[in-house]
Amino acid sequence: MAPRRLRLYLCAMTMHAARGPDRRIMVLARLKPKPLLAGQMVGALAFAALAGMQAWPVRADGAVEMLRAVLFGDAVATAGMIAAAFGFWTCLRLWRRRGAYLFHDGVRLYRGGSLSWPLEAIRDVVTERGALGVPTLRLVVDDDSEVTRALVPLPLLDGSVEAVRGGVLFAATGMRAVPGGVTVN
Repeated sequence: MAPRRLRLYLCAMTMHAARGPDRRIMVLARLKPKPLLAGQMVGALAFAALAGMQAWPVRADGAVEMLRAVLFGDAVATAGMIAAAFGFWTCLRLWRRRGAYLFHDGVRLYRGGSLSWPLEAIRDVVTERGALGVPTLRLVVDDDSEVTRALVPLPLLDGSVEAVRGGVLFAATGMRAVPGGVTVN
C-alpha cells in the first residue's frame, strides 16, 4: 500500500477497534494539503527569522547570551515567535488529520480528533463568514444554544461544500425517523 493509504487504513483500524466491530467509520471531508504545508513553512520561517533577529546582535557573546536574547529579548519579537510556533503546530496537527478530518461512526460526528457531536442533535449545516472574514462550514446543533460550531474553513476543504453538507445531513437524518431535505452527490 502507498504510505498515505497505509496511514488512513491504520487510523481507521485504530478507530474501528476503539469503537467496536459494529461501528464503521465514514469519512465526510478531507483537507487540502498545500495550504497546510504552506502554513507550516510560513510558521517555521517566521520563527527562524524572529529568533535570528533576536540572536544576531549578541552572536559574539556566546551561545548562552544568544539564548537569553531569544527568550528574554524584545517582548514583541518573543510574542511573534510564540505566534509563529503556534501557527506551525496548528498546521502540523491539521496536516496529520487531513485524510479524515470530518467523519462519523453512525453515532457521533467527529471533527479532527478533538471535537464530536451526537448525530441525533445535528439540525443543519450552514456556510458563514467567521470573525476574520473566512467562509466556514458551520454546524447547527440542537442544544438550546444560539451558537453554531465551526466544522471546516472552506479554503481548506478538499471537495465540494454541497457534498460535505449533504453527507453530514444524510448521516444526521439517518439517525431520526423523519427524513430531512438532503442532497447526495
